[in-house]
Amino acid sequence: MHGVFDNWRSARLYLLAWLMLGLLLAGMLAAGGASWGASLLFALPLVLVYAYAAGYSTYYVCRSFPLGQAPARAIAAGIGLSAACVAALWCAMGAAWSSLLAALSLALAPDLPGVVLSAPLLASMFGVGVILYGLSAALNYLMLETERVRRLETLELETRLMARDAELRMLRTQVDPHFLFNSLNSISALTAIDPAGARAMTLRLADFFRHSLGLKADRKVTLDEELGLVRHFLAIEQVRFGERLHVEFAVEDAALSCLLPPMLLQPLAENAVKHGIGRMLEPGRVRIVALRAGSLLRIDIENDVDPEDAPEAGKGRGIGLDNVRQRLAAAYGHQAAVRWSKEAGHFRVALTLPAETHNEEN
Repeated sequence: MHGVFDNWRSARLYLLAWLMLGLLLAGMLAAGGASWGASLLFALPLVLVYAYAAGYSTYYVCRSFPLGQAPARAIAAGIGLSAACVAALWCAMGAAWSSLLAALSLALAPDLPGVVLSAPLLASMFGVGVILYGLSAALNYLMLETERVRRLETLELETRLMARDAELRMLRTQVDPHFLFNSLNSISALTAIDPAGARAMTLRLADFFRHSLGLKADRKVTLDEELGLVRHFLAIEQVRFGERLHVEFAVEDAALSCLLPPMLLQPLAENAVKHGIGRMLEPGRVRIVALRAGSLLRIDIENDVDPEDAPEAGKGRGIGLDNVRQRLAAAYGHQAAVRWSKEAGHFRVALTLPAETHNEEN
């Protein structure tokens, strides 16, 4: 089945509309002198057959002359010629059906007045048939456009998901290669002086990459899961920097179940170590604060910086910060924001996003 018959519910509504037209035609015939029984027996089957024929015919005609692609004259000519042919065929069927019913009426109930198709009535049927064919064509065009828009929306959604997957893959490849190389060098150095520490660092490095590679772009993770990835990263960096790197977490329990895009905080933690602690001779601190304030989740990532050597806010960190800003805008629109500032030897990135949980999302 095609066109208006693609959906059973739509088909029922379509046939119900034609059934009402059949009842209207039967009433007009009865008002002209025919009996109600003969009028219904003539009108209803004829109208339902036309409904079926018009539905199929207009579907293929509309597909052959798509809106926006075929010229308007070609569309009008195609529909007009098809309407005239189908309406003429309908009138011929009506005349044949009327003759058959008249013969049956004479044999079974000669006293009941039958349906007589006069020339004016046939002309009216032809005109009504052309109009109904045009309405059927309009309905098919509407459904075809609705289907086209639905396909475009589906394609857009698939494209967005593919873009998110590509974005997440890019994030994974953007994990600073120096982080991996430095971690392996640290492991190599530890194997001689601290085999247990080298083993622990190897396990943390494996956990970090296993966790990051298991993330999916179309699924948000809880803050607790995201912080687990950040903890793995910072623990590995602590082995490399030793006493130069101090890490603090101040996270409210209510914030741990909130959802956010995967790998949102890891690039910020990497920036904090690379552009902050990595450029300092003295020990420095990375501090992560998270709290739920009503319908909002607030996350701050702070790190110490060398006032004389650290870049201005937003410079030297542009890729990571811009990536976070774009991902928040794509996921939440104007409901989320990211701000950064540098003051008194500290660099701070502040994230604000809706506080969603699995229960609230469902």
